[in-house]
Amino acid sequence: MHPEMPWAWLLVGLALYGASMAMVLRATLGQIPWDVLHVGVSHHIPLSFGTIVIGVSLLVLLGWIPLRQKPGLGTIGNALLIGPSADLVLSILDEPSGTVWRVVLLLGGVVLNGVATGMYIGSQFGPGPRDGLMTGLARITGGSIRVPAAYQGLHGIRTTHGLLPRDGLLPL
Repeated sequence: MHPEMPWAWLLVGLALYGASMAMVLRATLGQIPWDVLHVGVSHHIPLSFGTIVIGVSLLVLLGWIPLRQKPGLGTIGNALLIGPSADLVLSILDEPSGTVWRVVLLLGGVVLNGVATGMYIGSQFGPGPRDGLMTGLARITGGSIRVPAAYQGLHGIRTTHGLLPRDGLLPL
C-alpha cells in the first residue's frame, strides 16, 4: 500500500483490527480488554459479537459529548467497521483443537492488533471511540496517558480542579 493513500490504510487497518479481535477470541486463551465487556454483554443480549462492538462504540461516543471531543472520519469508521470485520472472521475461523495452535492464533492476533492499530491511527483520520475517551479524560483531568495509574491515583485519572485530592481517591 502506498503511504500516500491514507484511506486505504484506514480501511485495511480497521478490517485487520476486527480480524485480530476474532483471532484472540477464537484462541480462547484471553481477550482484548474491551472484549471482556463485549463478550459479557453477548451472554445477556442475543446479538452478534460485532453488533455488540458497534453498540458499545456508539455508547462510548456519547461519552465524548461532555468532554467536547470531536470525532474524525476514522472515529466513525472505527465504530462502524470493526464489528462487522470481527463477525466475518468469526464466521470462517474455527476454534483450534490443540494448545499449540491456540497459542499461535493468540500471538498472531496480538501482533495483528498492533499492526492494525498503527495503520488506522497512522492514517490520521481520528482516534477510535475508546482511544478518544481516554485522551479526552486525560485532557480534562490533567492525568497522563503515559504514566502508570499507580503513580497518578485511581484508574490513572488525577484530578486537578480541586474537587478531589490531587493524589487520587485511593493513593497507592
